Amino acid sequence: MKIDFSTLRPVTLEDRKLFDEKLAVLASQSCECSFANLFMYQQPYGLEFVEAGDRLVVYERHARTIHYPIGKWTTPEELKEIIDGSDNIVFFGGAGVSTESGIPDFRSVDGLYHQQWSDPPETILSHTYYERYPEKFFAFYRAKLLCPDAKPNAAHRKLAEWERAGKLKAVITQNIDGLHQAAGSKEVLELHGSTLRNYCERCGKFYGVEAIARSAGVPTCSCGGRIKPDVVLYEEGLNEDTLYKAVRYIAEADVLIIAGTSLAVYPAAGLVNYYRGHKLVVINKTPLGDKTRADLVITGAVGETLAQV
Repeated sequence: MKIDFSTLRPVTLEDRKLFDEKLAVLASQSCECSFANLFMYQQPYGLEFVEAGDRLVVYERHARTIHYPIGKWTTPEELKEIIDGSDNIVFFGGAGVSTESGIPDFRSVDGLYHQQWSDPPETILSHTYYERYPEKFFAFYRAKLLCPDAKPNAAHRKLAEWERAGKLKAVITQNIDGLHQAAGSKEVLELHGSTLRNYCERCGKFYGVEAIARSAGVPTCSCGGRIKPDVVLYEEGLNEDTLYKAVRYIAEADVLIIAGTSLAVYPAAGLVNYYRGHKLVVINKTPLGDKTRADLVITGAVGETLAQV
């Protein structure tokens, strides 16, 4: 696919050097870069990519919008008016969507990353750690990432209801718990994979979550190969097809709801910058500050909020 740099322009003379560096990096790698790899440049270089026919057009975000102000504070009743008036809604959710199902999040005060372990959770959940210390990886994985007794909450059920009614086009989730599907949602894009899927690294045989949960040490296949969870670890890339579909859904959405996420994990968090509409809703227990250009903001639990809509 041809990469189109024609829309890139430096904003000020002071930006000229940085702009030239960006362009040089992208131009030198565009021939062999996949869509997913190009997407990785969005955050560090302030760029975004939009498909236009046989071209991938590169935009410089701050050339069009320098500040993303927080939108007006609103209520579930006002959100209901937006939902009732749209049949093209996309939901982008993070760990906060599942906390009401008893699954801890990562970055809150009581989250996983604030708990004490022999190594930082971010390190344990990396590809390098998985390869070097598989026994310690799986001990942590079983203890903290498998939640077999968790059930869908009000947020999961409401989204499935909207989809059945023809209003919700897709759920894009950073979660790996499978609760959206358990609630009945069909079009679910799992950016970081799922604990419910596992496969043998040697022969490719599929295994359910029980193969991990009921094993001890490093789980192995009948062929002797190691069974790997189908989740995206730190240092691993996102699935390119999933990423591509997520971009398309967000770019074409009338209403985009961002819920239960700190927008701290890239490249997934950068997806929201592809939204072109004016009905961007943020539902979160804590304010996201200038991370979004939200039109409506609701501070509260996701399930509790959506149950009132």
